[in-house]
Amino acid sequence: AALKNISLEINKGESIVILGENGSGKTTLVNLIFKFYNPENGSILIDDKDIYKYSANSLYNNLTYVPQETILLHSTIYENIKIAKPNATKEEIYNAAKKAELHNFIESLEDKYNTIVGERGIKLSGGQRQRIALARIFLRDSKIVIFDEATSSLDNNTEFKIQQNIHKYFNDQTIICIAHRLSTLKDMD
Repeated sequence: AALKNISLEINKGESIVILGENGSGKTTLVNLIFKFYNPENGSILIDDKDIYKYSANSLYNNLTYVPQETILLHSTIYENIKIAKPNATKEEIYNAAKKAELHNFIESLEDKYNTIVGERGIKLSGGQRQRIALARIFLRDSKIVIFDEATSSLDNNTEFKIQQNIHKYFNDQTIICIAHRLSTLKDMD
């Protein structure tokens, strides 16, 4: 196992980075938080309660995972953002896209929000796909957000703007950033 004798406390509303090389246990830590793995010993607590005492629904309604590779539906950009909150209004979706630095790009497209992204988002660049994933988290507004190398396909300027927006729009969220780039440390607790 990559993780041994780990003791970690993250306070509500903190923004922390978990920095490490490939194989150092970053993804294992995420898998433990999401109950994909069971710890061999010890426990994982959220609000002083063991995560195994939470129902899957309760846990997943308060956790959002933003992976390095964004999974997109063969549908419109609008639907690909809306999947994060099926009852979202058009205004909420547009606001989420603005926070993800995506709205202006969408507005420049011929079909705007009705643009079909293609199979697995083939018609979009890696950075555009990641910004759709980021729009989803702004829309979902979870209590705990885990970014797993989620800005790795963005250029430095866009990454900086999105990091600013995360800190500007997320007030009470606890943010865990899995990273291997030191630039991710900027503005983190």
